Amino acid sequence: MKPAPFEYVTPDSLDGALAAMQQHGFDAKPLAGGQSLVPVMNFRLAQPGVLIDLNGVPGLDGIWQASNGTLHFGSMVRQSRLERDPLVAQHQPLLAEALPYIAHPQIRARGTFGGSLAHADPAAELPVIAMALNGRVKLQSASGERWVAARDFFTSLFATDLGDEELLVEIALPPLPAHTGTAFTEMARRHGDYALSGVAAVVTVDSSGVCTAAKLVYLNAGEIPMVAEKAAQILVGELPSEEIWLETAVAASQNEIDPRGDIHATADYKRHLAKVLTVRALKQAFARASQ
Repeated sequence: MKPAPFEYVTPDSLDGALAAMQQHGFDAKPLAGGQSLVPVMNFRLAQPGVLIDLNGVPGLDGIWQASNGTLHFGSMVRQSRLERDPLVAQHQPLLAEALPYIAHPQIRARGTFGGSLAHADPAAELPVIAMALNGRVKLQSASGERWVAARDFFTSLFATDLGDEELLVEIALPPLPAHTGTAFTEMARRHGDYALSGVAAVVTVDSSGVCTAAKLVYLNAGEIPMVAEKAAQILVGELPSEEIWLETAVAASQNEIDPRGDIHATADYKRHLAKVLTVRALKQAFARASQ
């Protein structure tokens, strides 16, 4: 199929893009990489009256580190650049680890960090990573700006806290605490397919190896990235072991995620995958925390 008719706007500044969003509001859609929006437009699942192309807007594709160690990303940073950037590899290894799982190199060459977050696909990797790393997003309109925590940004299936006149313009990821290990893993039918299940793990340990903080976030396990808070608390105050990892994995997969069955896998199978992947991710994260 082909998209429904639409007006195409190409602003050459952020102010111009925000003015266009203010003018057209609900009827407008911003175009970043287009790797998600264009297919749904072709199927007419989305029929915006106005498409506002952000690719000519300067200043939205930077990566920089603040004095407090926080990494900042313009919303138009391509996923392929994130995959190769030394700052990302050094300071946010969880993000670097997850990126190769995203579709294929051709997709990552066009797809953007902010576009993936704004699309809010529960089977996508980057929303899970943003939540696992306590990220924040900057939302801007012609009348002002605001910062929203990633945990509050995703509201339901393909829905976010973005207002009709707002653009997501920046993402911030704070530095990891000392002695913190991270891991990401997922399972798909074929490499590049949407994952049947996946998990990001973040753990912090003290000098004796006892867990002092932990976080588990799952993809394709509900309408938004699913945080298993109660299960992660099982780890706190404990030394890592196969037994505690399995107990945590069972609690998370049975009680704190809500996967839906589909043509690829039943809900029960997705829970089983989540359990297996959780044990793998925790084993890797604790090993890295102790390095």
